[in-house]
Amino acid sequence: MAELENPNMMPNLITFLSSLLEEVAESNDLNCGFKAQKISVFHGLTRPTISIQSYLDRIYKYANCSPSCFIVAYVYLDRFAQRQPSLPINSFNVHRLLITSVMVATKFMDDMYYNNAYYAKVGGISTTEMNFLEVDFLFGLGFHLNVTPNTFHTYYTYLQRKMMMLQPPPIIAESSLSFGKGRSLKVVHLCFNEEESSHQKQQLAV
Repeated sequence: MAELENPNMMPNLITFLSSLLEEVAESNDLNCGFKAQKISVFHGLTRPTISIQSYLDRIYKYANCSPSCFIVAYVYLDRFAQRQPSLPINSFNVHRLLITSVMVATKFMDDMYYNNAYYAKVGGISTTEMNFLEVDFLFGLGFHLNVTPNTFHTYYTYLQRKMMMLQPPPIIAESSLSFGKGRSLKVVHLCFNEEESSHQKQQLAV
C-alpha cells in the first residue's frame, strides 16, 4: 500500500505494534497462573532485558524488508495465537516470535532477503536456534502463509484505525476541558474468516 511508503507511517506503526504486543504480553503474564500454558522453543528462561519497542525498532532498522512484511508478520502472529491457544504471547516468548514472524513474512513477501544467520544476528540468537524457531513457527501456522489482498487490507485498516484512536486530540486554546485522559483501549485482534469474508474482534492470545 502506498501509505506504508510514507516515511512517517512506519515508525508510528512500529511504535503502535510494540505497545499492542507489550499490553498483550503483560496481560497473558498475569493470566499464566489461571490457565495452563505450554513451554515451547520460543520461551526464554528469563525475560529479555531489551524492551519490545527497542527490539522491534532493531528489526525494522536492520531487516531491510518491505513495509508490508510487518503487516503480514502481524497476521502470522494472530494466526499462530489462534491455532496455538496453549502458547499465548507473553513476555518470555514475544521477542522470539517477533523475529521469527518477520523473517518468515520477508521470505514469503520479498524477492530478496537475508539468510537465517543474518536474522539470528539481528535477533540476538544463534543460527541453530533461529532454524528451530522457523520450523516450529511454520508448523504452528499449519504452513498457512498465504495472505490475500482482502486479509491484508482488513488487518492494515484495523491497525490504522486503532492508531488514529490513540492519537492525542487537538488542543483548544483557553479551554479547561480534558479529552481522553485516563482512557485505555482494550487490546483486541482480528479473527478473520477469509472464506466468508467477515471478521470479528476478540482478545489476542487469551
